[in-house]
Amino acid sequence: MKFQVNRDVFSEAVSFVVKLLPQRNPQPILAGVLIEASDSGLSLSAFDYEASARTTIEATVDEPGTILVHGRLLSEIASRLPNAPIEITVDEEDGILLTCGSARFTLASMPVAEYPAIPEVTGDSGLVPAEDFATAIAQVAFAASRDDVTPVLTGVQLEVTGTTLNLVATDRYRVALREIPWDGGSAASDETTTALVPARTLTEVGKTFAHSGEIQIAFSGSGDREIIAFTAGNKTVTSLLIKGNFPPVRRLFPEATDHHAVVNTAELVEAVRRVSLVLDRSAPLRFTFTNESVSMDASGTEQARATESVDATLAGDDVTLGLNPQYLLESLGAVKSEFTRITFTSSDNANKLSPVLVTAQTSVDKAGSDSFKYLLQPNLLLR
Repeated sequence: MKFQVNRDVFSEAVSFVVKLLPQRNPQPILAGVLIEASDSGLSLSAFDYEASARTTIEATVDEPGTILVHGRLLSEIASRLPNAPIEITVDEEDGILLTCGSARFTLASMPVAEYPAIPEVTGDSGLVPAEDFATAIAQVAFAASRDDVTPVLTGVQLEVTGTTLNLVATDRYRVALREIPWDGGSAASDETTTALVPARTLTEVGKTFAHSGEIQIAFSGSGDREIIAFTAGNKTVTSLLIKGNFPPVRRLFPEATDHHAVVNTAELVEAVRRVSLVLDRSAPLRFTFTNESVSMDASGTEQARATESVDATLAGDDVTLGLNPQYLLESLGAVKSEFTRITFTSSDNANKLSPVLVTAQTSVDKAGSDSFKYLLQPNLLLR
């Protein structure tokens, strides 16, 4: 095997395929990157049985072949090579020889025969705008649980119906939802297709494909090996879906309510950050919404206390409640609008606090065009 390739192109390709691999893998063979050289160029791929990444790049191939080399080491080497073409040759005695300018590296070859087959996706697919999809992921994925005790809550539920794709995530204390356009082509159907994708994998997909124009999403497999694939340009990422029933959280969103407050997003963010400095970890922050302002009050250890208020417009009665400041800040960061509407929902259970609904607001009087919704459960206040 022997080929020459542009340094920057090769470094970017290796970095892409190793990005989804776990830092520590119980099976050493899965730490490898599979490089296949043929007359059509190079194919690089990585797979850990749950997620895979594959890309193809142009290269001058003198001798076709396939090698498996430690991925993270190769990525670190490629990113630090001098500005010169890379040449890689394979010698049965000396292993893998990488040359770039005056730099020479000899790398150990891993057994290709023991490497698992990269999954192929052949099922139904559709297209989404890459920028919208990346934004939607950023607005939703943070609300997924980080506790592996309940695997279904560590994923983001993708729901395709007709011409829309909904992304939903929850960790029991909050729910984030975003809707974007879906182009199913001739295979478009009003039947709902769902896929529960690990939030970590989906986040990397959003970062990688954000500026790719359009992303093709395909569903494939059955039983315990259902997978989803994201393809843009010469790159493809696949992910094994999380098994289990995602909770029916969409029904928690209220149809409509006139009891709400509108605040300047940036002003509220800065005030919450300041006041919550004195709070104990995970303690709620007291909010009081009135006709002209929202005031925050926090008491912590060391007899520290902080108060602040920002302008607000309230429709309805005054409200006092406790909210997790970090959860609120994450929602305000996801709103991506100058103003934020905080809606106070109603509950049939008089003994249960009703969640608040956070949505975008273009101005004090005009709702935002974004379909992002965030439902946050208030905390009990002890004083």
